[in-house]
Amino acid sequence: MESASYISTEGVSRMGKKDYEITNNIRTLRFFAGEMTQQQLAEKIGASRQTIIAIEAGKYSPSLDLAFRIADAFGRPIGEVFVYNKIEE
Repeated sequence: MESASYISTEGVSRMGKKDYEITNNIRTLRFFAGEMTQQQLAEKIGASRQTIIAIEAGKYSPSLDLAFRIADAFGRPIGEVFVYNKIEE
């Protein structure tokens, strides 16, 4: 079952702008996993399809637990699924 989401200010500078972005390679990994559907991935990790859609689109950052389950579903290290990019000003 999915965890409840919450609003986090982690990564937000004093001026209210994020100083990082997290991108992901889920769409590419799904393609190379036999064109796995979002629904199939959701079922494999115990999440909803809507959650997968939001994560893929970068509109939602998953919990650490969910991020590890996604990486495990593809048999990849978490750093190959999610990429942390610091935004330089």
